Amino acid sequence: MDDLFEPYERLIRLVVAGKELQVPENNLLLRQLSYVAPDISSGRYCWNGECRYCEVSYRTETRGTEQSALACRVKGQAGMRVTKLALEMRYNLAETLAAAPKANE
Repeated sequence: MDDLFEPYERLIRLVVAGKELQVPENNLLLRQLSYVAPDISSGRYCWNGECRYCEVSYRTETRGTEQSALACRVKGQAGMRVTKLALEMRYNLAETLAAAPKANE
């Protein structure tokens, strides 16, 4: 495990923009995405919620309605579906999402 991540025992499945990603459980969504997309570390994120460059919309299995949040403030959950990404996040995730497998709907 890397010092950047909260302790985790397994990877969980997230669907981001229709693509399936495996990320460490028990971490903030922005940190989870940096696990699969190293370009996140070169983004202009403040990591404290002030810049709003990490704004996302998502749905969870337990709550089907879409919600908005900052990826630096919400923990990713198994089965979470991130449906919208702020421009900075789309840019930093572009290569990762292009290479990721399409999620089974």
